[in-house]
Amino acid sequence: MMKLASCVALAAALMSIVPASAQAPKSTAASAAVQKEFSSFITRFRAALKANDAAAVAGLAKLPFQNDSAIADAAQFRAKIYRPDFTAKTRACLQREKPVYDRDGDGNDTYSVGCGEQIFVFTRTPTSFLLTDIAMND
Repeated sequence: MMKLASCVALAAALMSIVPASAQAPKSTAASAAVQKEFSSFITRFRAALKANDAAAVAGLAKLPFQNDSAIADAAQFRAKIYRPDFTAKTRACLQREKPVYDRDGDGNDTYSVGCGEQIFVFTRTPTSFLLTDIAMND
């Protein structure tokens, strides 16, 4: 009887582990609505890049950029971010590379595009998608 109780306890313990490991994988695809919203955003963003329109790109970025108070307005964005980070080569890359969907640690929908040593991150905000980060591609 004691052996049977031990087996039942072991089986119950193993069964409690199985559901945690057998859960369905997280979806790595954006919903149709999110895809449509991002498609509209990236079309505008790429048009601004094609025209080399720094003011329009600044208007599609979350300011202050990367929560840096020194990049709080469009003029500061153009001077400190656009000029050094949006070279002709980078603008061409952003035109052709396919954005990759993900969700950030806060559960926000994001897309990212890697260009050389940089990753450009676009995050869905309550109002629309915006450029929210430029990080090093490691």
